Amino acid sequence: MTDERTRFLNSRRAADYLGLSTRTLDRLRVSGDGPVFLKFGGRVRYLREDLDAWAQSRRRKSTSDDGTALAGVAR
Repeated sequence: MTDERTRFLNSRRAADYLGLSTRTLDRLRVSGDGPVFLKFGGRVRYLREDLDAWAQSRRRKSTSDDGTALAGVAR
């Protein structure tokens, strides 16, 4: 069961979870290429399941794969 204190991750924790720098995650959020997030006033928070879904969408078979090589492959 998810501890309610860690259900909503701030940018630092989300970046650590993904193995990214906070700055990279911030840039991805601004460009719209990052994981979906929640906004509570001025605070940005992420759900683990959204981070996992975003990471899964980045799976590639090779460096030249545009994301279509694994289409239809079971995860």
